[in-house]
Amino acid sequence: MGIGLIGAIIVGGLAGWIASMIMKADTGLLANIGLGIVGAVVLNFILSLFNIYARDAWLPQLVVGLVGACLLIWLWRALRGRA
Repeated sequence: MGIGLIGAIIVGGLAGWIASMIMKADTGLLANIGLGIVGAVVLNFILSLFNIYARDAWLPQLVVGLVGACLLIWLWRALRGRA
């Protein structure tokens, strides 16, 4: 069933905001939401390749979104530094 669209936006925004604070990134509200949601999707996909699945609950998705958003910020900085 999942956490739903509104839940994904809330959890994604929170995960992106926490990630931007951890990574010292200066992002806005929409970027935080995007980072959290995309980060969760990307990391959930990567974890599924190893048969690891985060539960469809708020806390596991917050953790996955947070780690995924941190990875996306790191990747963006790595690619931007080389270009």
